[in-house]
Amino acid sequence: MTLNLFSPIQVGAYTLPNRIIMAPLTRNRAGAGNVPTDLTVTYYVQRASAGLIISEATQVSPWGQGYAATPGIHSPEQVVGWRKVTDAVHAAGGRIFLQLWHVGRISHPSLQPNGELPVAPSAIAPEGDAMTYEGAKPFVTPRALELHEIPDIIAQYRQGAENALAAGFDGVEIHGANGYLLDQFLRDGANHRTDEYGGSIENRARLMLEVTEAVVSVWGADRVGIRLSPSSTFNSMTDSNPQETFRYVLEQLNPLGLAYVHLLEPSESDLRHGGVAVPTIYFRPFFQGNLMVNWDYDQEKGNAAIANGDADFVSYGKLFIANPDLPERFQANASLNEPDPSTFYGGGEEGYIDYPALELQTN
Repeated sequence: MTLNLFSPIQVGAYTLPNRIIMAPLTRNRAGAGNVPTDLTVTYYVQRASAGLIISEATQVSPWGQGYAATPGIHSPEQVVGWRKVTDAVHAAGGRIFLQLWHVGRISHPSLQPNGELPVAPSAIAPEGDAMTYEGAKPFVTPRALELHEIPDIIAQYRQGAENALAAGFDGVEIHGANGYLLDQFLRDGANHRTDEYGGSIENRARLMLEVTEAVVSVWGADRVGIRLSPSSTFNSMTDSNPQETFRYVLEQLNPLGLAYVHLLEPSESDLRHGGVAVPTIYFRPFFQGNLMVNWDYDQEKGNAAIANGDADFVSYGKLFIANPDLPERFQANASLNEPDPSTFYGGGEEGYIDYPALELQTN
């Protein structure tokens, strides 16, 4: 039988009813104290028919925040706020993982405790602007983490994983992509360290792997995923040999038995900014577990990737923003709502919970 987006799949302890995954999507709508709101509850419940929801990126500590109004998972109030989300998603028959996040250098002192400098593997400023509560401000040169501080970074991820467990999530995804802290350590364009966390691929991958082991110690490997972006140039990221760098990471992840690895395809923007186009299919032979792919997939491309064995499931971002009932629409071969990029970030209900479901359009 040919597999497709609607074929069930076993992911660790969970049998997913379909392979249409809601990708992590930053929406900048957290309330005071970076706590999820009632709007957040509605937003995720509307999308509970996804085979799996991966939450928006959620900072594991106050030092991990890099954008205005993004949720955290480091305070009791945040845990309570997320518990309302997970309870509601479960009541609607869904499954939801929390994405664990530390932005590293992609921040600004105005977003940091006590106005401190953001931290990074090396004191190298990214290009562009930080999105603060006062608007766009140029990125600053971050402070390179001291060797003795790295165990605390790992502890922040471990505590975030424990808090996600208390908040009722079904698992967690480690954000190792898009130029944030773990990606900064991994890729040699951002990591110029000369200690055991810099230089060789083995050293640059050390923090990512140690964080993964710490999170697995909380959840068990079959409820932990990780997201990687081998070709991404977002947030000023480069690597001299992404094929070898990410092959090494995948081979090191194999013995852990993770729920999945979530890989981003190269985008047109990556190529325009000098990125090396390494399609996810290149990495397929190097990872023995479930592989999730993302970026510019539609229903046809998603079905083809699964049928060909190039991926086990597909995550959708913008399509899930505009189509809360995306699996039902795919199943019915129905038309799709068009996403409105002007409402992606910040604001209230508009562009967040007001996209109509299929039955509301056809009745």
